[in-house]
Amino acid sequence: MLLKDIVSAKAGYPFRGAITAIPNAAVRVVQMKDTFVDQAIEWSACICTELPSQRSADFLSENDILFVARGTKNYAVLVDAAVANYQAVVAPHFYVLRLTTPSVLPAFLAWWLNQYPSQQYFQREAEGSVTKSIRRSVLENTPIVAPSPDRQHAIIGLANTLKQERQLAEQLLHNGERLMNAIANDLLHH
Repeated sequence: MLLKDIVSAKAGYPFRGAITAIPNAAVRVVQMKDTFVDQAIEWSACICTELPSQRSADFLSENDILFVARGTKNYAVLVDAAVANYQAVVAPHFYVLRLTTPSVLPAFLAWWLNQYPSQQYFQREAEGSVTKSIRRSVLENTPIVAPSPDRQHAIIGLANTLKQERQLAEQLLHNGERLMNAIANDLLHH
C-alpha cells in the first residue's frame, strides 16, 4: 500500500519569514532543531509565539507524525502525550501525518518511515540542488508495509529496547570518559 492510503498529510504552519519568539505566548512551534531522529521532541526548547489571527491553526495531537521534508535527512517523529500540555504547531518544513486507519499503529508508521527501505526511497526521490526536499506527492506515494497489529507491537517493543540499550551504552561511554578525565586530573595534581 502507499502512505496516502492510510494517512492525511498536511504541510506545517505557513509562517511568513522568521518566527518571532514571544515569551509566555500560548502557542509552541516545533522546529527541526527541536526534533531528533530517535523520535523525540524537546518541548522545552520549542519557542513560544502568537499566530496571526486570520488563519486558524490545526494544532498537533498525540500520535501525529511529523515528517521532516527538507534537508539532508528526512525522518519521522511521533508526537508524544506531552503535546496535551501545549497548543503546538510545526514549522513549514514539516508535514503532519495523521493516520486514517486503526490497522496501522502510529509508532510503527514513524518507525517504518525511518527505516532503510523508506530512507532509500526518499533519497532517490528528493529534489533540489542545494537543499533537498520531499514533495507532498512523493511522500504520499511512499510504499508502506503493515504487518498484523501484534507484529507491529512486537517490532515497536524491539525498537524501544534497542533505543534504551543505545542510551545505556552512550551513558557508559560518557561515564568512562569522565573517569579517565578524573584520573588524568588526579595525576596532574599529585
